[in-house]
Amino acid sequence: MLDTFLTISGTGEGFYKEKGSKFIAHASYVENQDEVKERIAELRKEYYDARHHCYAYMLGHDSSVWRANDDGEPSNSAGTPILNQIRSKNLSNILVVVIRYFGGTKLGVSGLIRAYKQATFDALENAKIVEQILTQKLTIRFAYPAMNQVMKLIKDQDLKILSQGYEDENSMQIEVRNRLMELVIEKLAKIDGLKIDDDF
Repeated sequence: MLDTFLTISGTGEGFYKEKGSKFIAHASYVENQDEVKERIAELRKEYYDARHHCYAYMLGHDSSVWRANDDGEPSNSAGTPILNQIRSKNLSNILVVVIRYFGGTKLGVSGLIRAYKQATFDALENAKIVEQILTQKLTIRFAYPAMNQVMKLIKDQDLKILSQGYEDENSMQIEVRNRLMELVIEKLAKIDGLKIDDDF
């Protein structure tokens, strides 16, 4: 089971100029559509005097949520070239906004496609591409004598402890890679008296 995808860490910027028109590209890491809206609103405010704010985004580990917007440019001359650059690098959880300042000379559809593509390419080249691992959280409860077995499993499977509690019994929240989940649950089930909360 695939449990990783590529995205960017932070932001990346790109720039392209042709016949007086300037194209400023901003690539940003985003996790949902609310963050997309916030980032676009920020850039519209920052570049309030620009003629177009064209963008594309992809969300989700399987890139199932996406959109391309031409913001007044001829159909498919801006948003689609931006989206195609994101797709060509196999990225998700990413938004690219390209801001255009019009230079007085029309570039034609092919000129626009080239400009938006190049500005986006530049921004993605300047961004740090990282692999994101898909994980789930598990909460387990166990008596003190089982502690050594639990810690050995955590070490062997390179799991991350998110929180720990010591009341009547030990409780622990751990982070597990998706592809290890079945194996980890199987191994935990063999530890005497250990309970797994079914909140995942």
